[in-house]
Amino acid sequence: MNLEFFIAKRLTTSKRDKSSISAPIIKIAIIAIAMGMFMMIIALATGLGLQQKIRQKIAVFNGHIVISGFNGNASDVSTVPISIHQKFYPKFNSVQGIEHVQAVATKAGIIRTATSFEGILFKGVGKDYRWDALREFLVAGTVPKIGAEYSNEILISQYLATRLNLGVGSKFNTFFLVQGQHKLPRARRFVVAGIYNSGVKDFDSAYIIGDLKHVQRMNHWRSDAVGSFEVFVSDFDQIAQKGEEVYNETSSTLNSQTVTEKFYYIFDWLKLFDFNILIIILVMITVATINMVVALLVLILERTQMIGILKSLGANNWSIRKIFLYNAFYIIVRGLFWGNGIAILVLYVQKFFGVIKLDPESYYVTVAPVDINWFYILLLNCGTLLICLLVLLLPSYIITRIVPSKSIRFE
Repeated sequence: MNLEFFIAKRLTTSKRDKSSISAPIIKIAIIAIAMGMFMMIIALATGLGLQQKIRQKIAVFNGHIVISGFNGNASDVSTVPISIHQKFYPKFNSVQGIEHVQAVATKAGIIRTATSFEGILFKGVGKDYRWDALREFLVAGTVPKIGAEYSNEILISQYLATRLNLGVGSKFNTFFLVQGQHKLPRARRFVVAGIYNSGVKDFDSAYIIGDLKHVQRMNHWRSDAVGSFEVFVSDFDQIAQKGEEVYNETSSTLNSQTVTEKFYYIFDWLKLFDFNILIIILVMITVATINMVVALLVLILERTQMIGILKSLGANNWSIRKIFLYNAFYIIVRGLFWGNGIAILVLYVQKFFGVIKLDPESYYVTVAPVDINWFYILLLNCGTLLICLLVLLLPSYIITRIVPSKSIRFE
């Protein structure tokens, strides 16, 4: 057995050590490391979870990349038709990493009920629309059935349904503006098939989703004309690169824009989370390291006589330093164990029960999302352990200054 490890193990398991002066200092160091690891894991998991959830919600309503015509229209209303006969539709084979392409069109309108009215954007979708991600936000009913025939079923947000006093099965009239002067609005009667709640007020207060054929008929478009294409990528981290590739692969009459460009204000806000997480990690590691330095110095001073005896028996400085570093390693691991255990327990409780709620107007979500990334957690643990041990090499140098003849008589 390694001699230094054996001595360090005896020191950590000694009953005398538990009643010594260093005992409360060691406990404080363990608590500091545990709290630091707890805070780092919580900050990382909630920060990443919030970023992923908001990205997912934005992608549900816009895709990752939007291909549209150059119409000079700053709104989301589709005014210039685009033929669906494109080389990238329905499969974008010329660019790797494209999961799906769907054709959509939007039109502005006003919902009028007996008691209220609301301005909306009617998003027309076809049979190729991805409903899977949107089903997660359903709070009542089901998604509309879009087929070969005209469908009057729509999906409306809980926000609009509450303001308009609508429920699943309710029928209502919607009036759509017609391009050109002196033309009466066109009326359509829809039935509520389902109600969703995404938590993003920018979308919930505007969008209802229904059959694309309504937009085509009201705009006098052909059946093969749409307003835009929504493109989904498999890896969001490559969205900037894929956005350039998609732009290069589309014709000169079409424009493409990533959601990070379209909703830059949201993604700039999300980037602040990365900075906040980094600051928390640096502060927590600093606090844990300072506590470990203090604990190690107390351990060395308390064992001054033992150090002198070991030196008089022929032990070299590095061998004695290793004893205390092994002891520090044990303290750090205990702190990491409790910090990881409590943090992961809290994260799983939040993941399955959603105990902590958030204001959707400020955070775009109603429940604090978490992303338990085991690779990042392992990286945090290894980084904290390595940094603490490297920093502890400096205070352990004090052992080299201890003189056996004086330390043996030290009390």
